[in-house]
Amino acid sequence: MNFTNFGRYLLLLRAVFRKPEKFKIYLKAIFQQMDFVGVGSLGLIAIISTFIGAVMTLQIAFQLVSDFIPKTIIGSVTRDSSILELSPTITAIVLAGKIGSAISSEIGTMRVSEQIDALEIMGINSPGYLILPKLIAGITMVPVLVIFAMVLSIAGGYLGGTLSGAVTPAEYIQGITTDFNPYTITVALVKAFVFGFIITTVPAYEGFYVKGGALEVAQASTRAVVVSCISILACDYIVTQLLL
Repeated sequence: MNFTNFGRYLLLLRAVFRKPEKFKIYLKAIFQQMDFVGVGSLGLIAIISTFIGAVMTLQIAFQLVSDFIPKTIIGSVTRDSSILELSPTITAIVLAGKIGSAISSEIGTMRVSEQIDALEIMGINSPGYLILPKLIAGITMVPVLVIFAMVLSIAGGYLGGTLSGAVTPAEYIQGITTDFNPYTITVALVKAFVFGFIITTVPAYEGFYVKGGALEVAQASTRAVVVSCISILACDYIVTQLLL
């Protein structure tokens, strides 16, 4: 059964990448989706990233009680954890819930109300018209959101650490600037690109093939979020294994 679903998913992707009928219509839809995926999620990502950075700094400071370990390590560990793991993965899981359920319910409602059938009767490639703008918005805006999350997570760590007295501003700044490896940002952006692809295509697949009524659309939305989260975590492991 899972192989059947995976096969249908690949066939749907093949249909998504067919040549568009009119680029102008697609371009307008792409900008609308970029606004929805990117700008619409900025506030949520900002709040979550700032608090995660602050909490992580406090926990690292709590565990580093030895006099032999310099306090600058707190900044270094916060920086690397934020860039490599927390910013890409937590941003993706939050977006899978917010964006994924919206995409799945939107396309699922169009399916059960026969709007997709109407598009196909008019000779429009419905997977391309409905899913491609969302996919392009996902793979461009999720990396932007991840960069935003990295900066705010490190800034949140600075605020959390300095306000609580766990680390001085000078020690934290020395920690985040010492032994920085720019390759970690490359790894994080590759993860963000992959996660953006998953967040948009998996819910679109769940919504596109839904059958029934309102109840089935709701079930497809729930399933889309669950499958997206599991796929994100699995791909997180694969990308980390390949690149690090």
